[in-house]
Amino acid sequence: MKKTFELEDLDCANCARKMQEAVEKIEGVKSCSVNFMTQKMILEADDDKFNAILKEAIAVMKKVEPDCTVLV
Repeated sequence: MKKTFELEDLDCANCARKMQEAVEKIEGVKSCSVNFMTQKMILEADDDKFNAILKEAIAVMKKVEPDCTVLV
């Protein structure tokens, strides 16, 4: 499954890169793209575990950029 999510209050491109790298390390993630310019994340992950992976991805992203919110 592949979904696009809008991000709110993503402050810099470096943070976006760190978030992307952290999310890509989560088991079950096929690909992840965090774009600072468009303030969007495209997440592709296993269909059967997508919601759990998304929840973990949001938690990992909060560690990198606490002010950033993923609009689900």
